[in-house]
Formats: sequence, C-alpha cells, structure tokens
Amino acid sequence: MEAVELEKAYNPKEFEERIYQEWKENGCFEPVLNGNPTFTMVMPPPNVTGILHMGHALNNLLQDILARYWRMKGRPTLWLPGTDHAGIATQNVVERELAQKGLTRHDLGREKFIEETWKVKERHHSIITKQLEKIGSSCDWSRERFTLDEGLSAAVREAFVRLYERGLIYKGHYLVNYCPQCGTALADDEVEHSSVAGRLYDITYPFVSREGGITVATTRPETMFGDVAVAVNPEDERYKDLIGTSVILPLANKEIPIIGDSYVDMEFGTGFVKITPAHDPNDWEIGQRHNLPQVNILNPDGTLNENVPTPYQGMGVQEARIAVVKDLEEGGYLLSSKQHDHEVGHCYRCSTIIEPYLSEQWFVSMESMAKKALAAWERGEVNFYAKRWENTYSHWLKNIRPWCISRQLWWGHRIPVWYCQDCDEIMVERVDPTACKKCGSTNIEQDSDVLDTWFSSWLWPFSTLGWPAESADLKNF
Repeated sequence: MEAVELEKAYNPKEFEERIYQEWKENGCFEPVLNGNPTFTMVMPPPNVTGILHMGHALNNLLQDILARYWRMKGRPTLWLPGTDHAGIATQNVVERELAQKGLTRHDLGREKFIEETWKVKERHHSIITKQLEKIGSSCDWSRERFTLDEGLSAAVREAFVRLYERGLIYKGHYLVNYCPQCGTALADDEVEHSSVAGRLYDITYPFVSREGGITVATTRPETMFGDVAVAVNPEDERYKDLIGTSVILPLANKEIPIIGDSYVDMEFGTGFVKITPAHDPNDWEIGQRHNLPQVNILNPDGTLNENVPTPYQGMGVQEARIAVVKDLEEGGYLLSSKQHDHEVGHCYRCSTIIEPYLSEQWFVSMESMAKKALAAWERGEVNFYAKRWENTYSHWLKNIRPWCISRQLWWGHRIPVWYCQDCDEIMVERVDPTACKKCGSTNIEQDSDVLDTWFSSWLWPFSTLGWPAESADLKNF
C-alpha cells in the first residue's frame, strides 16, 4: 500500500467551501415532506448595513444546531434565510458616503438615491451571505428572502390596505419622536435614553392682573415659546385659587392661563408645571384633556420657526437655549439655575437628541391587536424561554400606544396612498392607480413617506412563506 503523507496542519479552506457547495447543490438543506411534523424557523434578518459580527455568529449557530437536530430526527426542517432593508440604518450609510463627497440625497434626487442604496444593499448582502456560508449555516438558500423583494412588497401593501379598510390605520397630527438629523419620525423602540448633564432653570412668569408671579422649573427653556398654560394640582391649597387667572409668558409677552390638573405632583418642585403640548408627551395628554392649542416651535430641521420671537427664529435648539437663558437673566426672569442630570432620548442610529415634535404621520391603532396577543399568551398558546420575559411581554402589551409607521425617508416601502391634487380624494390602493377614482383626474401624487422598517419585519414569519397567497409553503410550514 502506498503511503500518503498528510499535511502537518489542517487547512479548512481546502475542504469547507467545496463541501458546503456540495451540500447546497444536492439540496441537503431543503426540506422534503415525509409525513412527519414539520419544523420551521425563519432567520431573524440581519440588516444590509455592513457585515455580521460575533452576535450574529452566535445567534445563527444556535439556530443551526436546532435545524440540524430536527433534520436528523427525521422531521422536514425549513430554516429560511433572508436580510432586512433596514430603512433608516441603510439610508444613513448611503448619506454618510455621500457626505464624504460633499453631497446630500437631495443633490441626487429620490430615484438616483434609491439606485445608490440598492448598490450598497447588494454589496453588503453578498458579504453577509458569504459569512453565513463560511460558518456552515444549513439554511435553505433556495427560499432566501429580502424585505424589499417583490413578494414581500406585495405582502406589505396587502397588510397596509387591510388594516386601513378595518379602520386600524389612520393619519393624524400627533406628538412623535423626531430626529432632526435624520429628518424623520421614530418609534419609541428606536429611541435610546442616556443620562445627560443639563441644567434646571427656575423662571418667573409674572401675573397679568397683579404684582408678583409664579415660578416654573424647566430643563428646556427654549420650549417656553410653545407654552399654552401653566398647571397646578386642583387639590393644592397653596394655588387652587389661582386656577382661572393668567400669567405672562416671558420674552413673548403672551398671556397664558393657569389650569388645574391632577397630573401635577404637589410635592415636586414649586407645584407649577409649564404645559407645552407640542413638545412634551405628558403635556400633550394634559392639552387633550383641557382642549388646549398646540404651538409647534420647531422646523423639520430642528431650528426654531416663526412661532417664536424674531430674534430666535432660525436658531438650533442648543443655540436658542443659550440665547433664551441670557435674555431671561437680563430681563430679571431667571431666578436660578443648577446642574441637573436627566435622561434624554437619542436617535438609535445617529445619536442626535430626539425632539418631541408635532407633525402629521400615519399610525396603526395597536390596542385591539395587543389584546388578542395578550389573550393568546394567557391561554397558554405562547410560551417564553426564559419565563421572566413573560413580564416584559405583558407590560408591553398592556401599555401599548399607537404605532407611528410613517418615516420621512426615501429607502423603504413607500406608503400606498395617493392624493388627488384636483379634488382632494385620498386613495389607499393595492395596485398603483393612474387616475383619481372620484373625479378621473390624472393629477395624483403618492405619499412621499415610507413605512417603518418594522412594518415589513412584523410580517416576516409568514410573508416569507408566501402570504397573502395560499402557498404550499404557508400550508406546510
């Protein structure tokens, strides 16, 4: 027998890629129905914004163990791979690349910008796919999906139209989380809170009809131009006689009323709370209860708008804060200021401070759907491992709020709503219209916003299997 000399060191590159390609070519990862119960996993789709990290490797390793285990146990096993278009994250990548060239997306225009974004998607997707293959992920590549592919785009549109037809999707002016840098609204889960070293300012608001005034405290004095009232607790013996009187808003020389609301904590601070419905979520709720006006003081780019005194118009928030504090001090309205660390929301992608911002957006009413999801868990139809996550799930669903689904971006699923410029008809359609359904005009425009990335992601477990069509995969897996 002829002796074969083995290499002193094992070189995986000589074997692993060849063996993996043989697995793929022979359909080793494709499920074959055999009468046994099926086992299905859809890969949590990684964002096409870069390359996979060690967290992805661990996550996919655990999935791979499950897939191989059940496959060897004889169950038809589908592990379906795919990637996420990751709206704001991917758009940020492209905009940063453009910024290095001294350009913005507006220099390119929407169509050209989207073409550039597809190029970034393809570049990163090829890297991600190769990485998954290199770690031996036994997923069924013949069924790979992308959240912006044709099938999933159809699913997204179907879901939007169905929810709109059921009255669960609506458009309205509401307070949203807004990133001035990205120029878009954000969901609550896209806001990351961290402690910021700020200052707490005590400011005098003079009475209208008598000497003296009241003291309010704020960390954001520039928002005072959006104040429409000052609130006290109606049970507060110190101040309940002031309810119905008015004070003067410093620097703006505007009268605003003192109102009573039980939200105010009598034990906190001075007992007076400035109410700014267009720039604070708690104040928004108070404003709704008392039918107060909403005064938005910000432009979409985060600068102060025409609703503030002329000297501050066009200033950024931080610049305006410095100017307002200086003028309050010179006018004798600033009583004191002190160091005050507090939690502030930041954009999860660019770390810009989030501004509560009043704007017109699209929303999903979540309450009725949350009740169904909560009931499914209570009936034992949903199990959590580890069980401690049950408390998180329950708290989240019991405190759910309307979901802001519109984003002022260009990369993503464009909202399937068209507006007639001649008769103001609004059309929500499964197929792109060519003319107004009401007046026949061809002068129609599609909504410029795109949907939150999660609007396609939440459909992922079944849209990847062919929904809304009654596909064989949807039936079998």
